Amino acid sequence: MDSRKSPAEWNSSQNPEPGQPLLLLQQDPPEYSDAGFSPSHNFPSSSQQYGAPAASGLYTPGSYPVQNVVNMQPTAEVFTPLTNPLPDYLGYSIFTLLCCCMPLGSAALVYSLTTRDANMFGHRQIASRNSRMARIINHVSVAVGLIFCLIFVVYIIFAAIVAVRIHSIRP
Repeated sequence: MDSRKSPAEWNSSQNPEPGQPLLLLQQDPPEYSDAGFSPSHNFPSSSQQYGAPAASGLYTPGSYPVQNVVNMQPTAEVFTPLTNPLPDYLGYSIFTLLCCCMPLGSAALVYSLTTRDANMFGHRQIASRNSRMARIINHVSVAVGLIFCLIFVVYIIFAAIVAVRIHSIRP
């Protein structure tokens, strides 16, 4: 015969009767004993000092030790703008951004702005490098814009010629 219990038998043996606790306590918890730390009713008076005892001669109750306070301020770096700032080509960059080639114009605009920042903070080498890069990218952007305009004009002219020939062939 099968030694396994049916679901009904298993449920009836595992589930307690209604109103019975789920887990029966096998024994009561131990009683609390009065042994151990007894509560102390000896509170320190107002004349007692808290914390570690002070070394003799250095500190007397009621007086404050002398403290030498030195306020140190962080060193502030003062940036002086360049006396002869390098050109930032900001107007040229905005023009190439709007009229020629937007991706290259936006890159040129970023270099123009970093050139302006480097001029303000007095970093001549960074300003020189960024100014040169902004100028190069602006020139390339204008060249790309002109090439696209030239291709567009050639395409329109070619389309017009083809359209005229198609109309002239048909009676």
